[in-house]
Amino acid sequence: MTLSDALAHHVHDGNCVALEGFTHLIPFAAGHELIRQGRRDLHLVRMTPDLIYDQMIGMGCARRLTFSWGGNPGVGSLHRLRDAIEHAWPHALELDEHSHAGMAAAYTAGASGLPFGVLRGYQGCDLPQHNPRIASVTCPYSGERLATVPALRPDVTILHAQVADAQGNVSLHGIVGAQREAALAARTVIVTVEQRVESLPPAMNQIVLPHWIVNAIVHCPLGAWPSYAQGHYDRDNAFYLNWDAVSRDRQKFLRWMQDNILSSANHAEMMHRVARERAA
Repeated sequence: MTLSDALAHHVHDGNCVALEGFTHLIPFAAGHELIRQGRRDLHLVRMTPDLIYDQMIGMGCARRLTFSWGGNPGVGSLHRLRDAIEHAWPHALELDEHSHAGMAAAYTAGASGLPFGVLRGYQGCDLPQHNPRIASVTCPYSGERLATVPALRPDVTILHAQVADAQGNVSLHGIVGAQREAALAARTVIVTVEQRVESLPPAMNQIVLPHWIVNAIVHCPLGAWPSYAQGHYDRDNAFYLNWDAVSRDRQKFLRWMQDNILSSANHAEMMHRVARERAA
């Protein structure tokens, strides 16, 4: 499918949507298309929300965020996320904050069809006092108290990967966070890919998502830019550095989004606009 058709068909206002990716293979193109399509009232889920969620939150797409860390990697804060939390701009944002281990347990529980995940965690911190969704159980075998988190079952999980074959099997490699678990936990899975091939090579040190869990494949080269895709292109560090200045000011942020995202028909055109802006 085309990216616009896939998202228009599968993602609806009010959905719980996970755009997963850990340092690379972040589905930026998909997030930008959701902004263009004007999605609202989304419950966004991600282990490490960074710039794409900052943009979606600043454009009013989200009502709630379930996460375990949020920031501009190597640079600092997400200013649109902070503005939503501290000043309810463009509107208030509900937070459901966890540790990385808590998020992993929640995705794994969702993928396993279980109501909650169990972990040794949240000990010696005050996060459970601020998040009522973190609870505990007593192990029936040892008597040990263990932390619990409710299962995550996104309506839609969106991923970016290196390659998909003609059947719709998807292969991704490099640093892998919770992509597999987020896909298996979801009701609908959309994957943007760098390449399409007739058949996948042997899966050495790779994760393969089988075609029967994937609802839509989108051929979208550079779909993770400005993050990187292992084996295809590097991270655009200049973009991350520049975003700090762009996102600090509401009007500057809105102008940038209008000029680069909303005025572009697709991801390729957006990248051309950003390149032209840099060259000016």
